[in-house]
Amino acid sequence: MKKPLLILLLMPMVFFGQKDFQLSKDIKYFGKDFFRLEGTLIPDFLKENRYDRLPISYKEIVREPVWNLSKSSAGMSIRFLSNSKSISVKWTILNNLKMNHMAETGIKGVDLYFKNKDNWQYLNTGRPGGIKNESTLINNMPEEMREFKIFLPLYDGVVNIEVGIDSNSIIKKPLKNRNKPIIFYGTSITQGGCASRPGMAHTNIISRKLNLDCINFGFSGNGRMEQPIAKLISESKPLFYVIECMPNMINPENVTNKTIPLVNTIRENNHEAPIVLVENFFITSSILDKKMENEIKEMNLALKTEYEKMISDGYNNIFYVKSKNAIGSDNEGTVDGIHFTDLGFIRYADFLIDKFVEFGLIDIK
Repeated sequence: MKKPLLILLLMPMVFFGQKDFQLSKDIKYFGKDFFRLEGTLIPDFLKENRYDRLPISYKEIVREPVWNLSKSSAGMSIRFLSNSKSISVKWTILNNLKMNHMAETGIKGVDLYFKNKDNWQYLNTGRPGGIKNESTLINNMPEEMREFKIFLPLYDGVVNIEVGIDSNSIIKKPLKNRNKPIIFYGTSITQGGCASRPGMAHTNIISRKLNLDCINFGFSGNGRMEQPIAKLISESKPLFYVIECMPNMINPENVTNKTIPLVNTIRENNHEAPIVLVENFFITSSILDKKMENEIKEMNLALKTEYEKMISDGYNNIFYVKSKNAIGSDNEGTVDGIHFTDLGFIRYADFLIDKFVEFGLIDIK
C-alpha cells in the first residue's frame, strides 16, 4: 500500500534534525579563548561561573532567589571572527528549565547573528534538547572572514559553550567594543520573559541597534530596587542606567521607600550618571479590572512623586518614562497580558531608543 504523499514529504524533515547535518562535516570546536564574552562587566575570576551575572561574593549578600536567577546568562553573548563555511555550537546548560508561557528556545537556546555591513542580521537558533546540546547553525557559506555573535540563554545558565568551524578554517577573538554600556536593572521582562529566542529580549535588540553592550540585571519576580544590586551597578561607569523594577515593587510604599535610596547609592560612585526610571506597565486586563488599574496608577504615582522630589532637590540627569504605548496601543504585545512577546520586545526597544534620543542620552545619526 502506498503511503500518502503528505507523509512522504514530511519524513525527510523528521529524519534530518539540526544535529544530523554536521555528521558529514569535519568540525573542530573552540572554547572561551577564541571568542569575546559580552554583556557582563564582571571579570571571570570574580565569578563562580564565567556566564553568571553576579560575583561569587554576592552569594551571601543578595536574597537566594536573586542569586539563583543570576546564574542565568540573560543579556550575554559571545562574538568572534571566522572564515568557516559552517558554524556549529555546543552548549551545556545548568537547569534544563521549562515554563508554560515561554518557548524553550528563549529559555535555554542560543541565537546566531552575523555582521552584514553595519547591521547584525539573524541567521538561526540552536534549539535545546537537554542539558548537553549541539547544533549546526549555518552551512554552505562562501569562504570569507565574517563577524558573528551568539546570544546566550535568557532563563537558564550556561556551564560551557564552544563554537565549531570547519577544521581547515580559522577563528579569532575580535577587538573589544569601546563604547560605554547601558546597565538595565529590572524584572522578568528585563531578563527577557517571554522572548521566543535570546536575541529578541529588548536589551539584546538595543545592543545590536546601538552597537554597545547592554548589561542585564533582570531578576524574574525579584527586581526590587535592592541595595546590594544598587551598590554593584554603581561600581561601573556606564553610559546611563535604566531602572525597570516597577512590576516587582509590590506596593506604593516600597516605591516610596526604595527609589531615592537606589539613586543615592548609584550616585555615590557616579555623581552625574544619567538614570532613567520607567513606569509600571498597564496589564492588558486592567482595562476592565478596575482594581488592577487603580493599583498600577498608585504605583506609578508613587514613582512620579519620588522623581519630582529629586528634581526639586536639585538632582541632575534623572529621567522619567511614562509607560503608555510602550509596546503599542493594540494590546497585542504580550503572551499573558504581562510578559512580552517578540512583537512587544521590538516595540519596547524602539520606544526606549526614542526616549534615549529625546533625553539626549544617545545620538543616532
